Amino acid sequence: MTIIDTHAAYLDGTATPGSTIEQALARIAGADRPEIWISRVDDAALRAQARALDAVLAAEGAAVLARLPLLGIPFAVKDNIDVAGMPTTAACPAFAYVPEQSAPVVDRLLAAGALLVGKTNLDQFATGLVGTRSPYGAVRNAVDPAYVSGGSSSGSAVAVALGMIGFALGTDTAGSGRVPAGLNGIVGLKPTRGLLSTRGVVPACRTLDCVSVFAPDVADAWKVLQVAAGHDARDPYSRPISMQGVRRRGYRIAVPAQLEFFGDAAAQAAFEATLARLRDLPGCTFGTVDYTPFRAAAALLYQGPWVAERHAAVGAFIDAQPDAAHPVVAGIIGQANGYDATDAFQGQYMLAALRRAAEDALADYDFLLVPTTPTMPRISDVLERPVELNSQLGYYTNFVNFFDMAALAVPGQNRADGLPAGVTLIGNAGSDHMLATAAAALLGGADANALAADPLPFREPTVQVAVVGAHLEGQPLNWQLLERGARKMAATHTSPNYRLYALPGTTPPKPGLARVDGEGTAIAIEVWELPLRRFGEFVAEIPAPLGIGSLELADGRWVKGFICEPAAIAGATDISMFGGWRAYLTSQL
Repeated sequence: MTIIDTHAAYLDGTATPGSTIEQALARIAGADRPEIWISRVDDAALRAQARALDAVLAAEGAAVLARLPLLGIPFAVKDNIDVAGMPTTAACPAFAYVPEQSAPVVDRLLAAGALLVGKTNLDQFATGLVGTRSPYGAVRNAVDPAYVSGGSSSGSAVAVALGMIGFALGTDTAGSGRVPAGLNGIVGLKPTRGLLSTRGVVPACRTLDCVSVFAPDVADAWKVLQVAAGHDARDPYSRPISMQGVRRRGYRIAVPAQLEFFGDAAAQAAFEATLARLRDLPGCTFGTVDYTPFRAAAALLYQGPWVAERHAAVGAFIDAQPDAAHPVVAGIIGQANGYDATDAFQGQYMLAALRRAAEDALADYDFLLVPTTPTMPRISDVLERPVELNSQLGYYTNFVNFFDMAALAVPGQNRADGLPAGVTLIGNAGSDHMLATAAAALLGGADANALAADPLPFREPTVQVAVVGAHLEGQPLNWQLLERGARKMAATHTSPNYRLYALPGTTPPKPGLARVDGEGTAIAIEVWELPLRRFGEFVAEIPAPLGIGSLELADGRWVKGFICEPAAIAGATDISMFGGWRAYLTSQL
């Protein structure tokens, strides 16, 4: 069940955190998938934690969900993320250590009432996209165990796909938070770099690493992101992210002009079917972009000097204990010896040029839509050709963190053979909320309007703006606020010192608000909060005779808001008796 469904069951008494944990433990026991887990929280301890939440729920009722938004939701973390008192192995037993503190992202989830079930298997040192490079065993696909699960966050994705847990944390450097989602039919959210703290995470490439989220649907992934996100002053790569607004006029979607499926006709047909479905949706426009810079950047990650960054993370350990590492992983990281500092700078120069080309290609689009993976190999094939097939799985993923982009992998049309085939929406840094609402609106599985109304908190300067007419929620120009990242703070009234007029000849119809001395009335308005960086362009779109001034609210506060030139009011109809623009519009029906 989703988080919403689970919490609804808690509130109507048909389930409790205790019963949910019993269900999770039963599914784990009955699945015969020991390779998913590297370590588990003791069952008795987990049951005790659930019983404690049962008591909290009984005492506080629905109100507790405001304080504990993940109350009683079982989850897991990839075993390169620290949990206090549990070994962190990064899928290498000889590397294991027991941290005294949990990673901040884990602490945030626990503080929100989520129940940690255990730590999951991965491609060793998060080096791989296949899920087979682990001494704890190859993690088999959730739909067909003969196929790869994808990596490196293999165990986390499969545990979610099999319903053992409600969500899981992974990590993503080259696609590890997206490839396993696509291959197992779930959602994989790779946030903008720095939105989630990576402190307490064994690094793969520190400049590129992200903590990612696996969930059954987009709404759950977004809810987990909201809880886990937050600036971490002790993480040098944590940063405040300026969020884009949500689209309200349809989506401008780019697709690679050069699509590659490595001969997998079923994968190609599935992507084309998903694309055809989206093309039929009203309001969407499509175009193609040259995929060359994206592909070239993807190749840099494993065929360029960035392998040296992996060596910076764990190379000393591998050099000291070469037999402790998976041979394929050791071979990849060992390539670092073939690069020097000059190569690193040359790589940076090349990457900067490729990133500029990609930015130019996507300038007129909201996001890039790609297959999450171009193919889906069997485990036996990967064991025979580990590097080649791994490289194929990263064809549409490796460039994303290089280009400082956000990505959301979601299920698409299944392949003809019944296997999953996901698609990924990829946008600029800060596009996380827009991508989530777009995925829900275009591909379903969640309430897009509810997602649009539930953004992350502002982490930048803002300004409050009172709107009175065509910019009200649901009115024709409200998109000018939403697409700039504004959010509604309150529906309220002005002080009783204003009059409202219907302005003639305006398209769409607009009112004019005027402050008067005596004989005024309170007029219904909405107060919206807008990023200060977008305020100037918003004001620039306001046509005469309207403008932005200062309005007095019913509570005595003053905020920026719509005013009207006196000359325009002289020939307008006074509609103050209706108390607001919406009531006036209703009277005209």
